[in-house]
Amino acid sequence: MTMTPMSIEGAWVYTPRQFDDARGRFLESYQEATLRQATGRTLKVAQANTSVSKAGVVRGIHFSDVPPSQAKYVTCPRGAIWDVVVDIRVGSPTFGQWEGIVLDDEARRAVFISEGLGHGFVALEDESVALYLCSTPYAPGREHGIDPLDPDLGIEWPTVGRDGAPLTPLLSDKDTEAPGLAVARAEGLLPTMSAVRALLGH
Repeated sequence: MTMTPMSIEGAWVYTPRQFDDARGRFLESYQEATLRQATGRTLKVAQANTSVSKAGVVRGIHFSDVPPSQAKYVTCPRGAIWDVVVDIRVGSPTFGQWEGIVLDDEARRAVFISEGLGHGFVALEDESVALYLCSTPYAPGREHGIDPLDPDLGIEWPTVGRDGAPLTPLLSDKDTEAPGLAVARAEGLLPTMSAVRALLGH
């Protein structure tokens, strides 16, 4: 198994080793020691969330106030999602940049997302399951969103599912009404890189 950094500081991809035999398959989907070795930290799990989505459902881009913010470890135990990490930290050298990766029930990769980053995904087939291990519990007053279809952000969402069928984006009212990145910054909603580093002791 390996854990490699993504292009955005604070995000890593975990690729497990899988063992197949006549009974099926086994893998270690999370290893604290591997996370600590790669990132220099551990994940205190305060809450686990599960979502089940139809093909084309877009969830995000979500983030929470710093402090305390929320780190996430995201897997897809069933189906497939295209997961995206967005750098929304004002003052970061990669502010406004994003990176996407497929999480599915084949490669069974996971993404670790540090505090201060934005996160979202689109389901690539019906009944796709996303499982998040979260470092802090849900707190409505501290949770925010950015319009995932914001043209200034320019996320290149997949247009076809895992089966090759076209995807029609389906968003919640909350995500549809979320501000774009520029508006969120102007309104002071976004975390700063200095606040994130202070939170993490850097």
